[in-house]
Amino acid sequence: MDSVKERIYKAADAVRPHLGGRVPQVGIVLGSGLGKLVDKIEDQVVIPYRDIPGFPVSTAIGHKGNFIFGKLGGKDVLAMQGRIHYYEGYDMSEVILPIRVMKVLGISYLFVSNAAGALNFDYNVGDLMIIRDHINLQPNPLIGPNLDEFGPRFPDMTHPYDLGLIAKSEEIASELGIPLHKGVYVGVTGACYETPAEMRFFQMVGADAVGMSTIPEVIAARHSQIPVFGMSVITDASLRDIDSDYKLDGESVVKAADAAADKMTLLFSRLIASI
Repeated sequence: MDSVKERIYKAADAVRPHLGGRVPQVGIVLGSGLGKLVDKIEDQVVIPYRDIPGFPVSTAIGHKGNFIFGKLGGKDVLAMQGRIHYYEGYDMSEVILPIRVMKVLGISYLFVSNAAGALNFDYNVGDLMIIRDHINLQPNPLIGPNLDEFGPRFPDMTHPYDLGLIAKSEEIASELGIPLHKGVYVGVTGACYETPAEMRFFQMVGADAVGMSTIPEVIAARHSQIPVFGMSVITDASLRDIDSDYKLDGESVVKAADAAADKMTLLFSRLIASI
């Protein structure tokens, strides 16, 4: 067994005893400031990343670094309370390792969330955007030897985000009176925020929101034929004119995400219950 596969299976073996013989149906990745969803998970078992052999540790603002196992929407879920980012200095095999661990543990669906900056001028701080497609400007996590037991050498990405889950989420949001956008997410490496020229470029190529995560996880899940639902919480608006004293920082992003997390939590809970 090569070192990458060995690391995946060792980590899964370390997590499995905490699950009490149950198999998580849904894996959830929580972005910056979106940890409120964890409060809704019942019968929680907390598994710190630092206690899992070979597992990377979250260092980003707003990422606590735990697996949370329990019940949400009547389903067994395994939530990442904090994700791993490429900009933290990890390589892509480490960034997607948690997704592959969840695959080995048996998840049937992956729900991903993030805090994202608006590129679409119609989006406001606190809005929710269903990710219908993405543009990847990060290194592809499948570069290198293919892990055949996880998926094919060249996985199809025609529908990276599951159309059925998107349609169902729109129905639920309408019932709950939660307005939603549906757009394209562009993923960049970070670790700095985008320049005005970069934002104009992303708008020109069709992106509605921008962030530094998510896409590697989605690629890893789709490599393994796992259906994905993705959502961005808009934490800063796209400005046509930028004042000379305007400044964006990580703390403000986390604060804006936290303010919108209740809406996302309700939507995720209802959508998971409907699966």
